[in-house]
Amino acid sequence: MKISVKVDYACRVLAEMARLHGSGELAQIEQLARVEAVPASFLAQILGELRNGGLIISKRGIQGGYALARSPEQISLYDIMQVIDGELIEFSGNFQGRTGRRMKEIWTELRTGLDQQARVITLDTFVTKVGSAMYHI
Repeated sequence: MKISVKVDYACRVLAEMARLHGSGELAQIEQLARVEAVPASFLAQILGELRNGGLIISKRGIQGGYALARSPEQISLYDIMQVIDGELIEFSGNFQGRTGRRMKEIWTELRTGLDQQARVITLDTFVTKVGSAMYHI
């Protein structure tokens, strides 16, 4: 399993949207790209996938932008990964040979565990609280 750059960027921009959630403020592509250090052209593609996947909504026009479609507590890491990359672990489909069936069982157990854990981690846990990274001497 490899976490794609696209999933990483999606998580980061969704965390920024989670910070804005409930304020009535919409996130702008330029702001998201700058704050989360994501290339704006790539971000537009990611936001389209997140919108099509039902995780965000968009509003057009001068006052337009992006917002979460649900509260941060209702959007899981599993949801994000499914929308962007599909299954967390995909099987090759070849389970032949002496150990093939057992390997399929092992990979299935691993995928089930990852799926369960990814469903527990929600977007609200991604948000860095203001001042939490500050160090006092």
